Amino acid sequence: MTGMPSNLMAFHLKTLEEAGLVERRRSEGDSRRRYVCLREEGLRLLGLDRRPPAPESVVFVCTHNSARSQFAEALWRARGHDGVWSAGTDPADQVHPFAVAAGRRFGLDLSGMQPKGYQAVPSEAGLVITVCDRALESEPPLAGPRSHWSIPDPVGRGSDAFEAAFAEIAARMETLGSRADASLPAPIERT
Repeated sequence: MTGMPSNLMAFHLKTLEEAGLVERRRSEGDSRRRYVCLREEGLRLLGLDRRPPAPESVVFVCTHNSARSQFAEALWRARGHDGVWSAGTDPADQVHPFAVAAGRRFGLDLSGMQPKGYQAVPSEAGLVITVCDRALESEPPLAGPRSHWSIPDPVGRGSDAFEAAFAEIAARMETLGSRADASLPAPIERT
């Protein structure tokens, strides 16, 4: 996309990473891939921390729709937005119990939510956000502008991993749109 040789791109990415502006993560799906994310501190440092208008509709996608995408849907709705859905490429039978517990701890009730597939969400949205590397790599059949949040899968890693995933999603919500209500669940600092 940039026309730069890969070794020059790698050099610049390493420099940005060392400066704390970006973070690189290895894909949990195809481990040959790496995802680059501009860090929150980098946005502030560059003067890019102003939030754009909130999208009219958002679909959050992950593999099993049992934790990360459910967190994102519930948080976005709690912040006063309608037009929000979540889906999984291979939906689980239920929302993960640790996800329900983490949501409860931060003031969100996920107990009535059910994992669902693409057939249960609109085929087009104002923004499609994959929160899972595997979901991105499977190329969701949804139309609309896309964004990817490479959030590590908490399943199988204990309750702390669910809280860390929730915290990262809550922090990213701050850059998603300007209609966020400060009286509702705020970003949580990761420790």
